[in-house]
Parts: sequence; structure tokens; C-alpha cells
Amino acid sequence: MPQIEAFHGLRYDLGHVGVLSDLVAPPYDVIDGQMQDELYEKHPQNVVRLILNRVQTSDDQEDNRYTRAAHLLKTWRRDGVLQTEPQPAVYVYHQQFQHGASTLIRRGFMVRVRLERFGEGTIFPHEETHAAAKADRLQLISACRANLSQIFGLYPDPANHVQDVLEQSIIGVQPIEASDYLNVVHRLWPISDISVITALAAQISSKPMFIADGHHRYETACNYRDQLAHDSDLPSNHPANFVLAMCVGMSDPGMVVLPTHRLFRGIEPVDSQQLVTALAGCFETRLLGQGPQQAANVWKEIEQENQQTNLGFYAAADQQWVLASLTDDGQKQMELAAADHCTPWKNLGVSLLHRLVVEKLLGYRELPKPMYVHGIEEVERFLTDGDDTGRDATGQQGTGGNFPLACLVMPASIDHIQSVCEYGERMPAKSTYFYPKLLSGLVINPLH
Repeated sequence: MPQIEAFHGLRYDLGHVGVLSDLVAPPYDVIDGQMQDELYEKHPQNVVRLILNRVQTSDDQEDNRYTRAAHLLKTWRRDGVLQTEPQPAVYVYHQQFQHGASTLIRRGFMVRVRLERFGEGTIFPHEETHAAAKADRLQLISACRANLSQIFGLYPDPANHVQDVLEQSIIGVQPIEASDYLNVVHRLWPISDISVITALAAQISSKPMFIADGHHRYETACNYRDQLAHDSDLPSNHPANFVLAMCVGMSDPGMVVLPTHRLFRGIEPVDSQQLVTALAGCFETRLLGQGPQQAANVWKEIEQENQQTNLGFYAAADQQWVLASLTDDGQKQMELAAADHCTPWKNLGVSLLHRLVVEKLLGYRELPKPMYVHGIEEVERFLTDGDDTGRDATGQQGTGGNFPLACLVMPASIDHIQSVCEYGERMPAKSTYFYPKLLSGLVINPLH
């Protein structure tokens, strides 16, 4: 594990601004235009104004969403809206949530983690990143000089010894608490006891870290550090050498990875017979029902078999569901189509979908980005009603329209993530969805 440090975090002074639930927000990349408006209305100091300030038609080089966020951060610090932790601390962070019929708690802790370029140390990515998103986040971090949101890192710890070091120190201590729009309860405990922090660092020092969420923010933090180092000598203890991270053990009982289903745009309508014909030779296929309302039944069968090699397709032209199961010949074709990747990567459902089915068998190379959805009820709703999302949080107009093809795909597991990372590779984008999302606004890491 890279070096971890306690730090003087910035936190809302609740005596000054009120209820924490009104001040926090999900990560910027799950906030659409409607949610952005709701968060703006919720409280004048909601953290959305920092992590995803509104685009305005008058924006220019001097006055834009990034400079406004920086001005607000400075003003909130000056006015006491945000206060600096008096002692360097690590922050125990619990998330209590419903998953099916169960109530789960995911436990972790937030610290500063020393940055390492991927491939040069013991921090590993698991998903691809996009240049536009990194450019956006670099403008924000350069303006605000702070980590406004944490990355999400996983580390192996089968017996959860690392987290147990911290759990003993919060027994009987009242947490700082907030609830989000999904009714997830978030609890935070600042820990400044030097002996506890030292024991934590010793426990985790030999472990690798796998980035679960926040790849763009991690790479942006590296770019920001390099940018500063290019302009002047950067002392090793400079805070820009670190990034704010939430660390969670891979074996934590609250670890949940949800699927990310695909609703495709920009292709000609396809019916089930055309789909079956295209998949023949690589997949065995079965028709499983007609109409978007059958999505739950199709997903139930895929979940029960629990195989990455089973894909559930919806052909909108005749509203027919097709269950496709990879054959031995299909596996050989995947070996050829993805010869540049390791075996764990080739065995992922999302890899089979995009590399073998979409690119090779259907022949689509330059498709628009699909809509990614996680709940089966969302799949049914969008297939029934189409996409009428309006503008997104960046101010751009939604694409609208219907979806001629959809696919239900199993999520990658924690073991899959570790296997692919250890080969030095990355999964296709949106291979995983860790639930619940971490909140922004619980603690901010200043970088100056």
C-alpha cells in the first residue's frame, strides 16, 4: 500500500449552516441536470456548487464554473461555513443501506494517500478513463486547489483486521450523520489519536490498493501534482503529492457491486431473428418472452445461473428477449477477437458484449455512448418510454429517443477486478457499479 497520512480536513460547521443532509451530494458524474437543480435549491452552501457548478451562457476565461467554485470555497472558508480540523485526522466512514431484504453497513476510512502513477507502484486501476472528463476535473482542481471528493480504493484483507483497528476507537462515540436521496445513512467519525493512526498505517502498509471508483479524479490528481512540479520544486511532503481516498477492505460484509446494463443508441432496429442469426456459431440462444416488462424475468434467470458468459438481449423491432450463452466455439472467437488482452479480461461479460458481439458479430465500431442503467426497473422504464432526459449537468441537451437494442450483463466481481488489475490491464468502461456511492461534502482535502 502506498503511504497514508492523516490530514487537516475541511468540514462543514453545522452550527453555522444547519443539517449535513442538506449540504452533501453524490459524486459529480452521477448528477444530472434535474438533480443539480434540486441540490442547488436544497441549500445555498450545498457542495454541488463546488463539485459541479452550473454552466452559464456568459462563461469566459475569467468567470466560469471553475472560478466560481474556487471563489465559493474561499468565501466559505473565510466565513466559517467550512472549518479546518484542529488536529490531523483519519475519518472512519460507514454507509448503512438496504440491499434486497437486508440492511448492510459498508465500513471504511478516509485518508490522504501518496500518489503513484499507474504501473509504477502498488495502486492499480480497473477501468478505462476518458480525456474529456480528466480535462474537466483538472480545471476544477487547479482552480480550487483541493480534493473536493474522495476516490474509492479497495485493499485485500480477508479477516478485516485493518478496519478493526479503527472500529475499536469509535465505540460509544457519536458520529456526524447525513442521509442521501436514496435513504442511505452516512456516518463519519474523525480520529486524531496518534496511536490509532500509527497502528492503522502499520496494518495497511504491505497491501496493494485497487481503484474502485474515481479513476478520473485519481489521474487528475497525478496530473495536477506534475503540473506543480513542472513549475517549481515540489517538496515530498507537499499535500499535492497526495489524494483524498476512501479505503475499504475487499472482504467487508457491506461490499456490493451492481450490474451496469446497456441500452444502445445509433443503430438500425433489429429483430430477434436477426439477432439470433448474428449470434449463431458463438452463442446458444433462447427466446425468453416479449415486451419490456419481461426484463425482470430475464434478469432472474441470468442471476440464477451466475455466469459471465450469459447475456440477455432485447430486440426492440419485435420486442423479444433473447438469452445468449457463450459456446466453446464462441470462446475461441473471443480469444481471437481479444488476443491483446489477458484471460480474465476476455472472460468478463462486458468484454464479451462489446468486443465479440457489438464489434465482431454485429459489426458496430463507432456507436454513440450507450445509456448505462443499474436497476431492472430502469431498464423496463426506458425501453417502454424511451429517453427523455433533457439537459444533463453540463448544460448539454439530452439525446432523447428510443433504444433499438439493450443488453443485461452480469457485474464483474471483486475477484475479477483483482485478477484483471494484477495483469496490469483495465476493464471496459462501466464494468462495475459500487453501491452505494460515496458522498461529496463530508470532508475536503486542501492541497495548499
